[in-house]
Amino acid sequence: MATSFWLIQSLNSLALGGVLFTLAAGFSLIFGLMRVANLSHGAYFMLGAYLGLTVLDAGLGFGWAMLAAGLGVGALGAGIERLVLRRLAGNALSQVLATLGIAFVIADGALWIWGGDPRPVSAPPWLQGGAQLFGMTFPVYRLAVLVFSVLLALALWAALERTRLGTMIRASVDDMQMARAVGIPASRLFTLVFALGAALAGMGGVIAAPILSVYPGMDADMLPLALVVVILGGLGSLGGAFAGSMLIGFVYSFGQVLVPNLAYIILFLPMVLVLAVRPRGLFGRITA
Repeated sequence: MATSFWLIQSLNSLALGGVLFTLAAGFSLIFGLMRVANLSHGAYFMLGAYLGLTVLDAGLGFGWAMLAAGLGVGALGAGIERLVLRRLAGNALSQVLATLGIAFVIADGALWIWGGDPRPVSAPPWLQGGAQLFGMTFPVYRLAVLVFSVLLALALWAALERTRLGTMIRASVDDMQMARAVGIPASRLFTLVFALGAALAGMGGVIAAPILSVYPGMDADMLPLALVVVILGGLGSLGGAFAGSMLIGFVYSFGQVLVPNLAYIILFLPMVLVLAVRPRGLFGRITA
């Protein structure tokens, strides 16, 4: 019984880490490139979940729900960067307050449109049921979430490390002033990265829906986890976002089960310890 508990809880932790990565990867890139602590990121996650729910209620498939959430929330993110954040460039406090205000607007709008009742979401039919692992039955969908997060990490890594666009993004993260001096179109990168980060958050909301359900307040529940992941892994680091997501997935899942009264203390303690030794996080690359 003890062995099965640890194995099942570990797999649950990995699945949660996969969900966190889809949320935290975009957040890390946005902060690394734009130096904006985007407090509306959790709201994008929740909005994506509700958009996906609407598509599913219309009778379309799970893939269409992910696509609609990604495109819809990504377009919203691009518009917010262009119309709001760009006008506040150079004023970090105003940008943070603006993203916080946007989060409240999205949260209240979702409550008005979709109501306040939690909405369960079923996994795609071909991912329902259980799979036998180590003599135990584990939900297929959670395994699929873990696989998807790994494939997403590899795809983002390839895009950042093996393409010209990725080179420009990495150069801008490492040294914004030098990147602009050599002709990198920073303003377009800002819009692209912000839209990509928002789209990933929206897709993450759909992916998380069969595990967490869809409910008002899921933005406030997930944003602190994303913040811890990004700070722990290192701002602007994709590898750090992945490692931090998996670590926090384990810490949060086991903390909730073993010591629920101290779950948040255990959650934030690793971040404090890591920052005491490595102020830029485990894989932090930001130098300016």
